[in-house]
Amino acid sequence: MRYPVGVQTFEEMINGNYVYVDKTDLVYDLAQSHVCFLSRPRRFGKSLLISTLKAYFSGKKELFKGLKIDKLENDWTEYPVLRFDFARGNYKEAGELNQIIEEQLYDYEKLYGRDENYKTLSGRFLNLIKTAEEKTGRKVVVLIDEYDKPMLDVLGKESEQTNRDILKGFYGTFKDADDHLRFVFLTGVTKFSQVSVFSGFNQPDDISMESRFDAICGITEEELYSYFAEPIKELAAKNEYNEYEMKTELKKQYDGYHFSSNLSTEVYNPFSIINAFKKMFIDDYWYKTGTPTYLAELLEGRNINMQKLTGQAYESRYFVDYRADAEDPLAMLYQSGYLTIKEYDRRRRVYKLDFPNSEVRKGFLSLIANSYFNKQSAENDNWIFKVDDMLRESNLDGVRDAFTSFLSSIPYEANKDERAKDFETHFSYTFYIIFKLLSCYTTLIEKQNSKGRADVIIETDNDVFIFEFKLDGSAEEALKQIEEKQYDLPYLDDTRKLHKIGVNISSESRTVEEWLVDD
Repeated sequence: MRYPVGVQTFEEMINGNYVYVDKTDLVYDLAQSHVCFLSRPRRFGKSLLISTLKAYFSGKKELFKGLKIDKLENDWTEYPVLRFDFARGNYKEAGELNQIIEEQLYDYEKLYGRDENYKTLSGRFLNLIKTAEEKTGRKVVVLIDEYDKPMLDVLGKESEQTNRDILKGFYGTFKDADDHLRFVFLTGVTKFSQVSVFSGFNQPDDISMESRFDAICGITEEELYSYFAEPIKELAAKNEYNEYEMKTELKKQYDGYHFSSNLSTEVYNPFSIINAFKKMFIDDYWYKTGTPTYLAELLEGRNINMQKLTGQAYESRYFVDYRADAEDPLAMLYQSGYLTIKEYDRRRRVYKLDFPNSEVRKGFLSLIANSYFNKQSAENDNWIFKVDDMLRESNLDGVRDAFTSFLSSIPYEANKDERAKDFETHFSYTFYIIFKLLSCYTTLIEKQNSKGRADVIIETDNDVFIFEFKLDGSAEEALKQIEEKQYDLPYLDDTRKLHKIGVNISSESRTVEEWLVDD
């Protein structure tokens, strides 16, 4: 089986006999629209979708033989297709955006002709559309890949407004060209509703949260088991898992994306899945391609409280609208794929967001931890691995000593959170990061029952650990709260061994002062 790592064109994928997850029924459905926009995270298959649409509208029937669309389409009309790709430029350089548009216009003008009377980019674009229709007798299809990259590359810089104005003029062409257009499709990471580049023409139909298109990019569980049955068995054998265990591991590592209120459709990260099968190895492939520059710069030097972001319910407008806001990075984290929809309240029409899977959670929390704890990534990782091992062995004395030394080693300035009202908020977030990084286990933060919230509950194969933390109180008081609030009630019939741990933190020494265990 050939895996299309680095292959982004539909034609190459089909002719090269690469494995292809058939999405062409959704492509056909999408193609019946007029002007659409789709937002998905990076490396999620947007370019492949654009390429598939180009092949379809170019009438290349032979490429679709045997696919779902072959039974849906009878006409296979060939339209003139103009594809503009903004993924290839580095828009921090002055004049780069104009040059990229100029080059792509020139390529099509060689094909359809150019009228020298049109000097501006928007004027040439409009004339190109009209000329293409006149020469072919067919309305024009325009496909734009990564429409927002010229702005994301320069977020917060002087050239952001310059690039925004250039794109506004270029995309504004669609308004005057509407009668000459068969189909317009734009992809990107950020949603457009707050971006003025589209103010020059009617807003595109945003299909990003339409449940029927949830799986138009990415791989569903049904598709995974259907198309990759043999690779799953091979990967399981190599890692000494049975097939069920391998499926569970793949789900935990790469699944979990939801793009609408329809939580029944979970989407696996296609980039990571394909790489895992090609290399026959489970790794953090998507995250290791790097945090986007715009997001890294947005978060740089800031202690982002993920516990707060993922613990609240939001109307969709708070995370689907374009916002480059360092104080409230929710929208950017969602649009970039670091958060996804995990709960939906149909009565209130509100959503809760969280990390989609282990790959993203571990990678992103490691990034935050390096800044928050002022330690190198390797140092944090080694400490986490040690605590993992100690919990597996039920070595709570070792866990206590590890926490004590780790907390006391964090420099004061790294501890200081000017936005926190007190040290309790700071330590709550410190332990949130630490325990969330223990991705080998089920970790429940502020687990709610009828009488209160347990600070942290960790479930392993053989043990359940219930932690309660106090600041400048006593470990005995913490243990008493576990008993009075009955945090252990859900585990009374559990066959695993139950451990209750009361911890007191000193705001003066900023580390563990008391640690009591009740087994």
